[in-house]
Amino acid sequence: LVIFDTTLRDGEQAPGIALSPDDKVAIATQLARLKVDVIEAGFAASSPGDHTSVKRIATEVHGPVIASLARTVPTDIDQAADALRNADRARIHVFTSTSPIHMEQMLRKTPAEVLDSIREGVTRARGYVDDVEFSPQDATRSDPDFVVEACRIAVAAGATTINIPDTVGYAIPSDFVALMERVYHDVRGGNTDVIISTHCHDDLGLAVANSLSAIHAGARQIEGAINGIGERAGNTSTEEIIMAIKTRQDYFNVEIQADTTEIFETSRLVSSLTGYPIQFNKAVVGRNAFAHESGIHQHGVLRNRETYEIMDPSDVGQQSQLVLGKHSGRAAFAAALAEMGVTLDEPAFGNAFERFKELADRKGEIGETGLRAGALAMQASIV
Repeated sequence: LVIFDTTLRDGEQAPGIALSPDDKVAIATQLARLKVDVIEAGFAASSPGDHTSVKRIATEVHGPVIASLARTVPTDIDQAADALRNADRARIHVFTSTSPIHMEQMLRKTPAEVLDSIREGVTRARGYVDDVEFSPQDATRSDPDFVVEACRIAVAAGATTINIPDTVGYAIPSDFVALMERVYHDVRGGNTDVIISTHCHDDLGLAVANSLSAIHAGARQIEGAINGIGERAGNTSTEEIIMAIKTRQDYFNVEIQADTTEIFETSRLVSSLTGYPIQFNKAVVGRNAFAHESGIHQHGVLRNRETYEIMDPSDVGQQSQLVLGKHSGRAAFAAALAEMGVTLDEPAFGNAFERFKELADRKGEIGETGLRAGALAMQASIV
């Protein structure tokens, strides 16, 4: 499965994010350490700064394929090719809209004119590079017959990857699978040189689910962004896709080359440079992703981590945390005291645990400082 990361293109389109070329190179370098397969470095024609960023990444970052987005407009494609010319491996990602509302209201083109632009755009891109991706924007609100026709034209013109975007997060898994199966069979067919891809947005909270569901429909590339950032509610989360595949190999039966131990560092770097905080309960990389406060859960984890953790935190650069709070039990409390080197006999331990519970009811989480102070006070009272 090809992991295509668009943090630096679609991710940066999130309101309020404006990464400098240095920022983009730093993130791209970290994405290379994560060993994603393709880095969409930007939209070279969108601004001088983006052109510079794509050019620097193409020159300075090695390992992944470096891609630039381009409309089916000659100047866009020419600028993408220029920015990518120093890349070890380059891809031009050509797109245009295929839904009625986009063609009528945005492009102001007839369906026939859109098809002509696809043919001309992909042909022009193929004149620069061997690796060309085509996306029919807003595919999930398009006529499936028209999507298939557009994609067939793109393949005939030289596209090697056909990406089906759920641009506005409209799809649900069953509908998306049906569309992907149609594209896989009617566009790719027996042409094993063509890869079918997904690019899902999270407006209904289904981006990851839709993307993963497409694997069984023949998709062999998934596009996402670190921390799920991007337009509106964001994109498919790259790290969630990676860990879903790694954790459920039995179900997906596809392989990826990503180095999962770099996930946490990549997530923190993107958060720091974009200014977008990571929600505490964010899967894989959130502060609470491997944190346990419930006494039942803590007791289980102390016995065997796998009772409540389906992933090893160290695999993503995280670590388990037993958070002491009002829901914690005696086992976690005793483990925390032992870790600090505090020993109490049974009566003192019982009294300390009761005082801990009373304090936790008022304050919520109790940190090591508060715990140590309370335990030492209990020891002093015994003496």
